[in-house]
Amino acid sequence: MKPQKPRKPNQKANQKPNPKPFAKPKPAPAEPEERNELQIEGRNAVMEALTAGRSIDRLFVLEGNEVRIPPELLNLAKENGAVIVRVSRQKLDMMSETGAHQGVIALAAGCEYVSVEEILESAYEKGEKPLLVLCDHIEDPHNLGAIIRNAEVFGAHGVIIPKRRGAGITSTVVKASAGAVWHLPIARVANLNATITELKKAGVWIFGADADGNVSSDKADFAGPTGIVIGAEGAGLSALVRANCDFVVSIPMAGKTGSLNASAAAAVLLYEAFQKRSAT
Repeated sequence: MKPQKPRKPNQKANQKPNPKPFAKPKPAPAEPEERNELQIEGRNAVMEALTAGRSIDRLFVLEGNEVRIPPELLNLAKENGAVIVRVSRQKLDMMSETGAHQGVIALAAGCEYVSVEEILESAYEKGEKPLLVLCDHIEDPHNLGAIIRNAEVFGAHGVIIPKRRGAGITSTVVKASAGAVWHLPIARVANLNATITELKKAGVWIFGADADGNVSSDKADFAGPTGIVIGAEGAGLSALVRANCDFVVSIPMAGKTGSLNASAAAAVLLYEAFQKRSAT
């Protein structure tokens, strides 16, 4: 299928995009700094992973009765074939990457990223217009996890993150997302700006979030195929990404602080998109 011609200024935002500009991804060589194993910490995060059908290899739980481990968590882990290992608090504290393991740490296969084209096709198979969140150099794993959680809660079809200069999916991200990483497709791309260009060719309208945006978020038309770009904490949108956005939107505020952190801004914009899409 041929890519669409460049959009005219009066082109409607609700037309169906063509996901085909995205080539099928070639297998990428393994990146030596990344582990093939993902550590999941905390009772809720582990339970979400098990409920989502995630394969857990080993489940480390605190021995004794110091912390109550829900029986349903242990039963589900056994049903899924996980090896349960009871260890001391000192051992769990040494293993923990988040400092908040709650007596439970699971080891699972690393995050399975998808392609951007797969996210678009999945949305259309559901008869829905794509809603994507693109993270422009979000390096704080807590922020990234919260953004993924917000995206899943408000019905986004996927999150796109860069391979470089941005957080990947780690145990901290999993915990901060409250398990949303198991329910929302995540794509990891080599060049975020090039991906934005391809999304625009596919008919997706790109909205960058910036305090100095010239379009108010409550006036923005998120009803059509939409990509919302969230910039890094403090630095905001990178110059090239901002210039490539169709619209730069700001969030109306009444206080003196003047800005929201990245995950809070994402929540507001995603709620706006959810409201507008629910009304159509």
